[in-house]
Amino acid sequence: MIAILGRVLLGALIVAVSFTVSLWTMDFFWPRQAAAPDRLPALAELPPLPPATRASVVIAPVAIALPAIREAMEANAPRDLSGKSDNPLSKLLSKADIGFSVARAPIAVSGRPEALTISTGINGALRVTGQLAAGAANLGGTITSLINQNLGRNVQNVTGKVLDQRADFRGQVAVSARPAIGANWRIEPNLTGQVTLGDGSLSIAGARLSVAREVKPLIDRAVNEQIAALQNRLRGDPFIEQAARREWAKMCRAIPLGGGKTGLPDLWLEMRPTRAFAAQPRIDANAVTLTVGVQADTRIVPSASTPRCPFPAQLELVPPLDQGRVNIGVPIDVPFTEINKLLETQMKGRKFPEDGSGPAEVTVKRASVSASGERLLISLLVNAKEKKSWFGFGTEATIHVWGKPALDRAQQMLRMTDLSLAVESEAAFGLLGAAAKAAVPYLQAALEKNAVVDLKPFAASARTSIERAIGDFRQQSNDVKIDAAVTGLRLVGIEFDSRTLRIIAEADGNVRVAISRLPGG
Repeated sequence: MIAILGRVLLGALIVAVSFTVSLWTMDFFWPRQAAAPDRLPALAELPPLPPATRASVVIAPVAIALPAIREAMEANAPRDLSGKSDNPLSKLLSKADIGFSVARAPIAVSGRPEALTISTGINGALRVTGQLAAGAANLGGTITSLINQNLGRNVQNVTGKVLDQRADFRGQVAVSARPAIGANWRIEPNLTGQVTLGDGSLSIAGARLSVAREVKPLIDRAVNEQIAALQNRLRGDPFIEQAARREWAKMCRAIPLGGGKTGLPDLWLEMRPTRAFAAQPRIDANAVTLTVGVQADTRIVPSASTPRCPFPAQLELVPPLDQGRVNIGVPIDVPFTEINKLLETQMKGRKFPEDGSGPAEVTVKRASVSASGERLLISLLVNAKEKKSWFGFGTEATIHVWGKPALDRAQQMLRMTDLSLAVESEAAFGLLGAAAKAAVPYLQAALEKNAVVDLKPFAASARTSIERAIGDFRQQSNDVKIDAAVTGLRLVGIEFDSRTLRIIAEADGNVRVAISRLPGG
């Protein structure tokens, strides 16, 4: 009897082992598909995302060093001046020649907030040549008024004699500039000049003649003529507009985003400058700084484009601006197929409860996400296996979890909040069994922690593209140095339709222009 019972138990054991091995073999070679729940969650089809257009701003302070201004002035300002007087004294002289000559010293340039000062010392001579006219005695009254009373008594003594008198003088010429930029892209220099001369005298017919009084009107006229010519040249010089047009053309372009190893589709960030503005120049002890800004529309386009960017005829004048900065809005469109890959990387193979406790174990085999209204639906293909039974029977089912996406700006991640099981998941619970259903709360809690999408790769790809574009503005030469750099990229918002998640990023940076030599300097 005992032998018969032993054979029965041995046979049952063999059958059980064979059955278990058969199930394992079938699962290994022909894995079971998830059983379809009775009802799938209804997804609300979302309208396509509108074309994303963001406002971007580039503000560049252009600092012209005072030594550069000095060198330009030194190279272009005349070193010598000369002229002749139409002074009434010439009526007393036949073949009269009353003139001056001036040579300047090196130019000095200094700056203070209210003005730029250009100054130079001058050395010159006043020379009077001619012959005193025979009728000069009849002009005693005129002579007296022009020079002094003693001249009238001495005229008869030198009548008919040849005169050749010379007197040296020294002085200073200072030109003050208060440059302003106009809406027509031209500089109004607002120049004013001042001449100061030291005391000196010249003896004519025994009388002393003030050199400063005689020569200053002549030098004033010559200096004012030079100032007027310089003002007219600067007013008509289009150098600021020409430089702005070159940089405007560089901004008007499409920058490639994604593609290659990024996993993103081939997209382009189109930049279209629309507005130019500037603040009035600032002057300090080191430079004259003109701050110029450009505002551009940026949007994502599916292919390389050639935007139209008409250059503005008028420059908008604005209050003083802060230091230079770059702020570029970058919409990044990511298909949900790419989001699914990232989510599955986070979730696939995870087991719940994670500590292994409980009567059943749920393993995530696949994860995907879909959009509907203001929420996202996470669908998880899970394998649930009970642990109480010696056989460890298991099955597969799909669980659906609703959640609201939230952007974690600090960590550059997409997180799911307000998670809740979809009603349609109740059909899957029947397939999982009572023991396996006990593990579902652990799964839901784990989703809140682990159902995140790391957006750093997308942000890094966008930053690399922007840095490459900003690099086109850099310039290094003996005359001009342009520093431009991206200092960071922030994620500021998200939006989505049924197929695409749009990440709104903003690239921050700085730009500075330093001019150490002006054209013609």
